Amino acid sequence: MGWYVRSLGKRKIIEFVVLLVFVFFFLGPLLNLVLLAFSGKWQYPAMLPQVWSLEWWSFVMTKEEVLSSISLSFGIATIVTMASILICIPAAYAFARIRFPLSRWFLFSFLLTNAFPKMGLYVSIAVLFYQVGLMNTLLGIVLIHIVNTLMFMTWIPAAAFKSVHQAQEESARDAGAGPFRVFWHITLPMALPGILVASIFTFLSSLDEAQGTFMVGIPDFKTMPLVMYSIVEDYPSTAGAVFSIIMTLPTIILLLAARRFVNADVMSSGFQMK
Repeated sequence: MGWYVRSLGKRKIIEFVVLLVFVFFFLGPLLNLVLLAFSGKWQYPAMLPQVWSLEWWSFVMTKEEVLSSISLSFGIATIVTMASILICIPAAYAFARIRFPLSRWFLFSFLLTNAFPKMGLYVSIAVLFYQVGLMNTLLGIVLIHIVNTLMFMTWIPAAAFKSVHQAQEESARDAGAGPFRVFWHITLPMALPGILVASIFTFLSSLDEAQGTFMVGIPDFKTMPLVMYSIVEDYPSTAGAVFSIIMTLPTIILLLAARRFVNADVMSSGFQMK
């Protein structure tokens, strides 16, 4: 064993240690969350729960407020994703294919919604919504969620459209295909991985959004993150751990389902100003 460690060299040993610290930093809290969610009794200094239990799963899953918040959150996230696709994909295609003055500045402006503390922006939007009657409405919540997703749904698809070589589109046009047919059969399929990645991040961002929903939707619209706060405050940490896993599962499932599309190349190309 000693000769194998010495053969690796200092650099690989340091890289391995850094990797272990990195994995522990990210997976440690998740592992602790899973153990806590299934524990009936877990007291210090025990490394594992002394009693395993599903008591708090039953408690959380039978609360009507929790069930309604789950269906509401998934419904809003689906609406926001579909609306963002309809609004942002044509804009992303225009940024990628049409030259117009200040196009880079317009594209850069979508970063502003994520570049500053959001609460100030939400307060300004809430004042505007109050004047036009959008407070405590589903439309108001959808609009404030879309504000958060504009950057994902514009930058990443725009980079995906730019990566499609125009020579391929011109070849299809030379063969007699119309603009819509070229877009549908050539451009869109090749840009689809980038659009899919942006859609996943939009769905997850909407599912996790809390501040804007609290500002615009309370008291009638309580999504999962808002109910999560009340559960953490009013019940033991085990109930909070159960609800956290329920909130985390969609993220894990979606990322696993789309793992062939979600990679560093797609993400890095989406955040480059070309």
